[in-house]
Amino acid sequence: MFKKISIFGVGLIGGSFALALKKAGAVDRVFGVGRSAAPLARAKELGIIDVASASVGEAVAAADLILVAAPVAQTEAILASIAPHLQQGTVVTDAGSTKSDVVEAARKALGGKIAQFVPGHPIAGREQNGPDAAIVDLYVGKKTVITQLPENSEHDVARVAQAWQQCGAIIHKLSPAEHDRVFAAVSHLPHLLAYALVDDIARKPHADLLFQYAASGFRDFTRIAGSSPEMWRDISLANHVALLAELDAYMAQLAQLRGLLAERNGAGIEAVYANAQRARQNWIRTIEAAEQQSNQGGD
Repeated sequence: MFKKISIFGVGLIGGSFALALKKAGAVDRVFGVGRSAAPLARAKELGIIDVASASVGEAVAAADLILVAAPVAQTEAILASIAPHLQQGTVVTDAGSTKSDVVEAARKALGGKIAQFVPGHPIAGREQNGPDAAIVDLYVGKKTVITQLPENSEHDVARVAQAWQQCGAIIHKLSPAEHDRVFAAVSHLPHLLAYALVDDIARKPHADLLFQYAASGFRDFTRIAGSSPEMWRDISLANHVALLAELDAYMAQLAQLRGLLAERNGAGIEAVYANAQRARQNWIRTIEAAEQQSNQGGD
C-alpha cells in the first residue's frame, strides 16, 4: 500500500507503527528521523527502519505517508522542517495525545499545505520508551482516533485510517476539542494522579519502608507513572485547560470523600465506592464484548 513511509520519532509509538506495517506487508521502505543518531542506529539494527535519514529533505522526498511520533511540544518545529520539502500526494499525520494544540501548530507550520495534515492519536502505549520498547502488536484491537480537519480530503483521511487498520487498530473519529476533553478525563488526569502519588511517597522520610510494603494494588494503580516524564509534561501543558477542569472536579470529589471520612459516614463512603464499582464493572463488560466482537470479525 505504501512505497515509502517516514517516521519522525522511532521509539515506542513510531517504532511499533513501522513494525506492524512491515509485518502486514503494507510498506516497502521505512525512513527514520530523530534528534540523535543513537536511537536511529538502534532502530535500524532492530529492523524497525530501513534508512536512518541524514536530512529531513531525504526523508520527506517521495514519501507516501509521514508520521510524527515525537512529544507534542516538538510538533510545530518538526512540521516546519517538513513544510519546505512537502510534495503533493504526501500525507502527514501524527500520534500526539493532544489535538487542539497540534492542529494549531500544524496550521502555523504548514500554512497552505494544511490539507495534507490528518491529525491522529493511537490509544495504546507501554511504560517503556525508545526503539527497544517497540512491539509489532501494540495496536492490535486498540482504538486510533482521527480528528479530521475541514481541509482534509476523504482520500487522505482514508489513507491514514488504512495505515492504522493495517496495524490492527480500530478507527474512531472525534473533533480536536472533543478529543482533548475526553482524554483529559480518562488519560491525562490518571497520569497526573499516578505521578503525584508516587512523588508524594518518594519524598516522605520513610519512603523506603513504604515502598517495601507496596504490593500489587499500588503497582497497578501507579503503573503509568513509569511513562516518559518529558512526554507527559508536554501533554499536561498542551491540554492544561481541560486538565485543570478535570482536576478541579476530582479535587471536589476528594473533598467530599474527606468530609465523609471525617464524619465517619460509612454509608456515604460505601455508596461512592459501590457506584464506582458498578461503573467499572460495566466498563469492563463493554470492553470484553467489543474485544469478542472484534475477534469474531464484527465491526
